[in-house]
Amino acid sequence: MTCPTLTSRLPNVGTTIFTVMSALATEKNAVNLGQGFPDFDCDPKLVDAVTRAMQKGLNQYPPMAGVPALREAIASKIEALYGAKYRATDEITVTAGATQAIITAILSVVHPGDEVIVLEPCYDSYVPNIELAGGIPVRVPLTPGTFRPDFHLIATAITSRTRAIIINSPHNPSGTTWSATDMQQLANILAPTNVLLISDEVYEHMVFDGQQHHSASKFPGLAERAFVVSSFGKTYHVTGWKVGYVAAPVQLTQEFRKVHQFNVFTVNTPVQHALAEYLADPKPYLDLPSFYQAKRDFFRAGLAKTRFKLLPCEGTYFQCVDISAISKLNETEFCKWLTSEVGVAAIPLSAFYGNHFDQQVIRFCFAKRTETLQLALDKLQTI
Repeated sequence: MTCPTLTSRLPNVGTTIFTVMSALATEKNAVNLGQGFPDFDCDPKLVDAVTRAMQKGLNQYPPMAGVPALREAIASKIEALYGAKYRATDEITVTAGATQAIITAILSVVHPGDEVIVLEPCYDSYVPNIELAGGIPVRVPLTPGTFRPDFHLIATAITSRTRAIIINSPHNPSGTTWSATDMQQLANILAPTNVLLISDEVYEHMVFDGQQHHSASKFPGLAERAFVVSSFGKTYHVTGWKVGYVAAPVQLTQEFRKVHQFNVFTVNTPVQHALAEYLADPKPYLDLPSFYQAKRDFFRAGLAKTRFKLLPCEGTYFQCVDISAISKLNETEFCKWLTSEVGVAAIPLSAFYGNHFDQQVIRFCFAKRTETLQLALDKLQTI
């Protein structure tokens, strides 16, 4: 039997570096600090809440936009943290994770030939999402070394065909965060345009050293044109549950839900009820910065005893390091060597650039148990 000839919708997409490095880590029995997921459990209270919801018979389809109690809880959380008021009825949508939220936002507003600005290095789903919508990704680099936004380059990249810009703060992979001044500067640039904003804020509760997260929802000039995306998976250590949400003005939400109802329809019912119950207590997400800062500080203290050069980590659960004092290998080959010969898996930053720009920087994930981090540090300190 011969399969009919296909024309790929994503001809440039192959096996990702995350799949490659995770497979190599398994093969070599290496400590996997590559992919960004915790190796510890969530709060048992959250699991118990899901069980109770199942036992109550809350196992059938919920409303397409999400369980009302959860949407109300999300709206209350956003208002309490950022002072922004979103109506739960028609401005909050529960999604099957943040990745689904992002592609749904793009598919709902991007038409063939529209340009969408992405700031590199960036999360690997952005560009394929734009291409699936028939859009044209316009890659604007963050400043090498600091990964700060270059607003001159951003402003220059905006044309009459620009439909949207995607930003991510706290930023994966670099761990930098946007300041209030940064956000206001973006608002000033977008003010005279019709450019929409997709603000990926999945690490919103992982901001360190007493700093605050500056959500797009806090800035009226941004909020009025923004899809604001967040993730319960990241916040509550349940990445496999794949539940997130989008807050957006009603006009944007209407278009978003048109796509949402046909590419997902709705999201796991008992988990939504459990999250609504769990959100009643803000302590878990308010305590998250100190929880992850302790892990960051432990990991950085150990890395300081190695030949890696530490880059700043203002947020997320990722730590980037410069490898130039250790090797002249490119980032990808170094990560393969590190996994095979040292026993610790990492991700090359070049994987987050369309042109595979190599600056001899790699990324570790420190969302791990102390024992896991110590084992990795013991191996890294042998280099």
